[in-house]
Amino acid sequence: MTASSDIAFTPSVKAIQARRGSRASYARMEARGGWATSVTPDLATFIARQTSIVMATATAEGQPYIQHRGGPPGFLRVLDDRTIGFADLRGNRQYITLGNLAENPRAHLLLIDYAHRQRIKIWGRARVVEDDPALLESLRVQGESTPAEQAILFAIEAWDANCPQHIPSRFEASDVAAALAARDRRIAELEAMLAKRGE
Repeated sequence: MTASSDIAFTPSVKAIQARRGSRASYARMEARGGWATSVTPDLATFIARQTSIVMATATAEGQPYIQHRGGPPGFLRVLDDRTIGFADLRGNRQYITLGNLAENPRAHLLLIDYAHRQRIKIWGRARVVEDDPALLESLRVQGESTPAEQAILFAIEAWDANCPQHIPSRFEASDVAAALAARDRRIAELEAMLAKRGE
């Protein structure tokens, strides 16, 4: 690769970009080095807010697979400026992601903040860590009762922030509940004020 974005912009991708008219603008980005390759403060903040991620892996033959992982804010952790990770909780025990990573470490993460209509795409290599109780405990979210079977660590090779086009606005139920509670408190305050004036 000559630029970090070459991880996604393969020769066939660049040929299509040239045919469709977007190659020149991406070439200018590549001349500046391509996409970021380490965690910035803004990315760390974005990661800390995530409650849901999509992780893509593939078999050695290239058969893709995507899997959802979720939890409270903070379940996805920044470990250093090139590594993020999470405690992999027990699920349906198909172990497709683990099997894929055993033969092909290439992986991709998609992080979406629907409330702010932002998304981050992260390319890298993932590995499963099974025999490190201290690491697993450091990644566990306090109060989580589901057993964590292993840790998944993701070494970042490149990341990019997408435009908000076509991202629907959605809000966490807890945020909606907090906004409604604040509204109800304000209504109660105003009704009390009106009642006092009418006495």
